[in-house]
Amino acid sequence: MSNKPGDRKNPLAKAARADRNRKIFIQVGVAVVLLGLVAAIGIGLAMRKSDNNKSNTAATGSFAPTVTHDASAGPTPPNVTPGGAITIGNPNAKVKIQVVADLQCPACQMFEHSNSSTLQQEVQSGTATIQYNIISFLDRSSNGNKYSSRAANAAYVVAASDPAKFQAWLGTMYEKQPPEGANGMTDDQLIAIAQAAGYTDPSVAADIKSNKYASFVTDETKAVFATGLQSTPSVWVDGKQVNDPKALMTTDGIKSVIEAAAK
Repeated sequence: MSNKPGDRKNPLAKAARADRNRKIFIQVGVAVVLLGLVAAIGIGLAMRKSDNNKSNTAATGSFAPTVTHDASAGPTPPNVTPGGAITIGNPNAKVKIQVVADLQCPACQMFEHSNSSTLQQEVQSGTATIQYNIISFLDRSSNGNKYSSRAANAAYVVAASDPAKFQAWLGTMYEKQPPEGANGMTDDQLIAIAQAAGYTDPSVAADIKSNKYASFVTDETKAVFATGLQSTPSVWVDGKQVNDPKALMTTDGIKSVIEAAAK
């Protein structure tokens, strides 16, 4: 976490550094996956250190942004938390999971591919509730069509329509994630994904096309960076940040963290 005064005054100034950290995080995650495939040589020094030191799995420190949003600039999505999060599952579930992600972020895609089944199972069983902060700081990666921001808007649109379908929608969004530096999806493509996930209400398509929650996404992103967040994905389980790449980037790696919190 940076302690530079300029960063505290301008939270979005952290985005460039967060992007660098994110790329490093991708490299770490890929290394973990590859090392996991080569069992004969183990999983590497960093992973062994993490396994031997349980405190490395979750760093203390809660995540609690507060969004300040001027309603005159645009509407606030219904039913979001004061921190701008989409809540999925029973809010009174035993375990609270918080996920911060950008839909253009390749490391977020890796986390989703690795852990989506576990997260859906934990919600469906009633063990966990998940709060998703879908932020936007990677617009520069989509050849000018602002995919990151428009995808975040789509997240809040579909969640407002029916949160029960949100996780399935999210999985498809990551499956179809455009490569960084390529053209981002069009509005029609975003609408098609929403419809395939069961969001057939015409208002969903209209709200995606109008970028209904654009101003809210901007303010929510600022609020998240103001907490000192350094990279995406960032994940907390019961207020403790999960930092172990094995938990974040290997298949069902987050399961053991959730199970430990549920005891």
